[in-house]
Amino acid sequence: MATSAAQKAAATRKRRTAARKAATTRKRRAAGKKAAITRQRRTSVRNTAPVPSTPSVVPMISYEDGIAALEWLRKAFGFRETARLTTPDGKLSHGEMEAGKGLIMLASPTPEYRSPKHHREVCEQARKWSTVPWIVDGVLVYVDDLDQHFKRAKAAGAMILSEIEEGSPGRRYRAEDLEGHRWFFFETDRG
Repeated sequence: MATSAAQKAAATRKRRTAARKAATTRKRRAAGKKAAITRQRRTSVRNTAPVPSTPSVVPMISYEDGIAALEWLRKAFGFRETARLTTPDGKLSHGEMEAGKGLIMLASPTPEYRSPKHHREVCEQARKWSTVPWIVDGVLVYVDDLDQHFKRAKAAGAMILSEIEEGSPGRRYRAEDLEGHRWFFFETDRG
């Protein structure tokens, strides 16, 4: 009987050892699969780069009224709307506009957002830093016909921060849009 009890104990130890090895192997395999999935996710994120025709830098601008901004930017600056997504209550959740070869994205983020123009109305510091005609925060856009662009913007009610200026680094003017975002327009080199 002693032999059979010893044999049973040895068999039990073998089963337990085999079970521990199997559990360790399963854990290693699971960890390997998880690492492989993570590598796949990292790879897929890396492979979602913009299409070569997409600009390397795309300004994303918030507006209190994104729908009005889409219309105004088209009318005043000649931008072309390429995308408009709205929320169920009619707010702009995402919009895209082309400006020459460039792309601008815009949206109305939250009801609490305040545009630069509105911010100046309630903040003395913002009012002070906006007294200069410079582009404090803004977007530079190259246009083919600066004179025509300037006339269009002025006729649409853009706040003109500087008349057309000549000289280095090129012909240019500055303007604010309907919500106080600043734009710097340069004429493309026709030479």
